[in-house]
Amino acid sequence: MNVNSIDKLEDLLKEKSSTQILGDFLNDQLKNWPLATGNYKGLEKVEEKEFQFENFKIKVQFNPERIRSSVAKVDSKSIENRACFLCLDKLPAEQAGIAHGNDFVILVNPFPIIPQHFTIPKVDHIDQSFLANLEGMLSLCKSMIGYTLFYNGPKCGASAPDHMHFQAGTKNFMPVETEYAVLKNLQSELLSDSKKVEVRAFPNYLRKMISIESESKNEMINAVSVFYQTFSEMQAEEKEPMLNAICSFVDGKYIMHLFPRKLHRPSQFFAEGDQQLLISPASVDFGGVFITPRREDFEKITSSDVVDIFKQVSVDEVFFATVCKKVKAQLGLSL
Repeated sequence: MNVNSIDKLEDLLKEKSSTQILGDFLNDQLKNWPLATGNYKGLEKVEEKEFQFENFKIKVQFNPERIRSSVAKVDSKSIENRACFLCLDKLPAEQAGIAHGNDFVILVNPFPIIPQHFTIPKVDHIDQSFLANLEGMLSLCKSMIGYTLFYNGPKCGASAPDHMHFQAGTKNFMPVETEYAVLKNLQSELLSDSKKVEVRAFPNYLRKMISIESESKNEMINAVSVFYQTFSEMQAEEKEPMLNAICSFVDGKYIMHLFPRKLHRPSQFFAEGDQQLLISPASVDFGGVFITPRREDFEKITSSDVVDIFKQVSVDEVFFATVCKKVKAQLGLSL
């Protein structure tokens, strides 16, 4: 695929909305790509259940086609021994793309979780890297109104940590997107409330979450960078601090949710027999939809398992409080 020979989203937006463009693109791909067609048809049979917590919920989805992602081997040796499935010259013949600028290409994800699910790799084969591509993520969000973008860190659910990419899906699929407006007034700590950017911490949402919203791309970049650098210094042993990010552009504002982590996979993933749950949490799980690729896991997972898994993979209360204190000191309150 030659990125210079495919349509650019920016040009297409002059004629249609992003939801029209990407909806039509998905439908065209489903007409010509049997693998994707079968898996999107399979979404109709996906089963769901949910656990209700105080003021929020966690959904659980049984989706057998996601087994590849859930159990993907992401160690250096495994990556070296396989072709990169996000490099444009390695894509299936049926797979088409829509360019965004000169850096990213929007592709239909053939193994969907979400009714409209896209993978957005960088044109160049470079490692997964959040801060260096933050501006690109925000630009994509503004172009893809009606969709939510998400980022999985190299040790936080990315099945291709060797190739920089985002994913995107239908807006409001993840409960966090609708719960945020309610929870920020009930159980959050305000870290910055300048007229240009609002930063809040959520210490009691099962997982730890920092949320940032602003009308300004530059203010978003500044606030996210403050969090990132603070977290990075406290997790200095990692090449990139362990995090997941969910972002959208809604009613003229960027809204980003950041989830600091300490572990890739919980102990249940490695357990044997009845104790095993093949759950490898990534952004969608942190957004409130646990993905179970095996029926036995879907049927036996309990709300206590959800609590325990989040406790294992998220940073602890003391660590999170320290991050928040440092972020608050740098961004400050305008009270």
